[in-house]
Amino acid sequence: MAVVIPLIALFLLIPFAIIALMFGLFLNARVLMKREGRRLANSLTLLVALGILLFILLPIIYPASLFSSHLQPIFAGVSLITFYFFIHLSNFLSAYFLYQFNRPKYNQDFIIVLGSGLINDKVPPLLASRIQKAIDFYHKQATVSTPPTIIFSGGQGSDENLPEAEAMQRYAIEKGIPIEHTLQENRSVNTYQNMLFSKQIMDDIKQGEAYNSIFTTNNFHLFRAGIYARLAGLNSQGIGSKTAFYYWPNAMIREYVAIVVLERKRHMKLIAPIIIISILFALFSFFFV
Repeated sequence: MAVVIPLIALFLLIPFAIIALMFGLFLNARVLMKREGRRLANSLTLLVALGILLFILLPIIYPASLFSSHLQPIFAGVSLITFYFFIHLSNFLSAYFLYQFNRPKYNQDFIIVLGSGLINDKVPPLLASRIQKAIDFYHKQATVSTPPTIIFSGGQGSDENLPEAEAMQRYAIEKGIPIEHTLQENRSVNTYQNMLFSKQIMDDIKQGEAYNSIFTTNNFHLFRAGIYARLAGLNSQGIGSKTAFYYWPNAMIREYVAIVVLERKRHMKLIAPIIIISILFALFSFFFV
């Protein structure tokens, strides 16, 4: 009984938690659009909130009743796919939160700072937080051992007058980092290339010797960046800078969508059979039942 009562209470609280989450996402969407502008990239929390609202209304609307009973297998397939992505999302969030507790040792040879874009050829706050995270680690390691070399990774966008790596390096030097402890990787245009080209620089410097490296990015980007590091053959851990709370939910949704797209072939191997079987059962029901 001592175990059953808390479980019942938890079960009863779930609907209220879902409703609270929906209203929280609506509020977050309003704040985000007010501060960052009305763009599709800033509308993800709004879209998820609308999705939750639809989910709440489904038992009332009961869309299956609006269509032929022959389509019941299709609705069953959709429900199964939805459940699959719910489990996948839970795994993603668990991995994300566990990654936040990563604490690399102060024995690094290199720190890779991942770029995120310039504004008017200047380092914006989001990127500055990544650089500052690297600077903080640099100073902490310098007190116990040889300071690491910081590699600023970012190419030149079509709307930029200089490579992002150069602007990042200047920013760090102004913050007191010696120029001889910095390097530029100025060819990359995405996170995978950040990792790949930075690895090439480190490999060239070390000439086959083993080395330790970490990368810095924003906390919401850590998990996906770690995946790209492995894809590039780089054994590197990440440390994340803090993100403004109002920005975090939308960024996390964007990261999850990016993870799904990145692993789309694996997902399709499971989803495609469900879709095919659902359609076949629907056709069988239509013609033979």
